[in-house]
Amino acid sequence: MAKNKLKRFEENTTLPNIIQPKFEEVFRVDHLIKGKWNEIFFKNNKPIVLELGCGKGEYTVGLAQQFPENNFIGIDIKGARLWRGAKTAHESGMTNVAFVRTRIENITSFFGKDEVSEIWVTFPDPQLKRINALKRLTSSVFLGLYKTILKPQGLIHLKTDSQELHIYTKALAELNELKVHCCTNDLYSTIDEDPILSIRTFYEQQFLELGKTITYICFELSNEKPLIEHKYQRA
Repeated sequence: MAKNKLKRFEENTTLPNIIQPKFEEVFRVDHLIKGKWNEIFFKNNKPIVLELGCGKGEYTVGLAQQFPENNFIGIDIKGARLWRGAKTAHESGMTNVAFVRTRIENITSFFGKDEVSEIWVTFPDPQLKRINALKRLTSSVFLGLYKTILKPQGLIHLKTDSQELHIYTKALAELNELKVHCCTNDLYSTIDEDPILSIRTFYEQQFLELGKTITYICFELSNEKPLIEHKYQRA
């Protein structure tokens, strides 16, 4: 296992669709590519869509295959996971896919104002302990970061097996009067077959095999008022 990881880390340095910045390149400073993704990397003016905590990049690659008119960027701190999506995209000749190895907390170091059109959060750590609430990728803290890079009426998609994270996110959206486009606590029994929502990540497949229910919510980050954190507690 360790040998495989080392091999993947080494191969990541040769893949042209992965950006792996050093700590000092993004800690409280802007990366050189910030605000210039279309100009420097993609060399087009297509809308940019992010997948946060992308793991093996199944959604990043799957969406890029379905929507060649957009550019897609997967972000994760785990280089051995990113390798799979980056390698698949590279070997398939996909020019609308990129990956960034970094923590989500550093996202504003990579993207400028209004540079991103949509954000997907797929099966993140739900951070169920109350003390960790603000670490949730849909907390008011992270939504505040996303607001600085999303275009007006930019969309946030959350797909998760955690009912508690789903309930928390829905309550937070409602508290902040964010427009909810779609919301279901049982995705595959309430929404007809959808090629976008039916993309299944490695972790989702594991959850489904365990009999877990998948949830989904999509909402806009369009409210100009400061975001309020919801005091949701576990039942």
